[in-house]
Amino acid sequence: MMKDVIKCIEEEKLIVIVRGVKKEKLIPLAEAMYQGGIRLLEVTFSANGSVTDEDTADSIKALAHAFEGKMYIGAGTVLTEKQVELTKKAGGKFIISPDSYDKVIAKTKELGMVSMPGAITPTEIQSAVRAGADFIKLFPMTNFGISYLKAVKAPLSHVKFLAVGGVDENNMADYLKAGIRGFGVGTSIVRKDLIEKDDYQAITDLAKKYVAVIKG
Repeated sequence: MMKDVIKCIEEEKLIVIVRGVKKEKLIPLAEAMYQGGIRLLEVTFSANGSVTDEDTADSIKALAHAFEGKMYIGAGTVLTEKQVELTKKAGGKFIISPDSYDKVIAKTKELGMVSMPGAITPTEIQSAVRAGADFIKLFPMTNFGISYLKAVKAPLSHVKFLAVGGVDENNMADYLKAGIRGFGVGTSIVRKDLIEKDDYQAITDLAKKYVAVIKG
């Protein structure tokens, strides 16, 4: 299963980040994104505790069940081993973090999920790879840009990089040319104003735009 998820990430290249969406909106939101061509969805844990880890796991479970065989569901903002375990029990297939915590990476791999920790410096990147990371999330990408990606890729050509933060349909093609393996995109597709109005067709249309850039 882990190999299938890695293959999907490499082929689809787009993980949509869902943060702070009400439970009753999750299924129609995910369906809208699926209709737009999205095949990877990340539900984030709440670092400040405003949403309990258990509630986040319930959301992951609901999506994993509803879209089994259609999309891979995973967790984002994963900071603890407990969150990794909850994700696994909920049916999640991948773990994404803003940082590179070796115990989170190790627990992810132990439980058979794909590991995508965040890093920015060569030391952080290589430490995460040594710990077992499958992809490295360059975060926050918006503060460093394509020139930085090219700089770290030169000596670290074995690393599969994802760009997260400040990525949109206008710069994705440039990142792809520079060798990025995929993207994490949140509010550019998961627009709260559209969700509040139940305008899921508009979200489908946004998803299609992003998918078209990648496929093109």
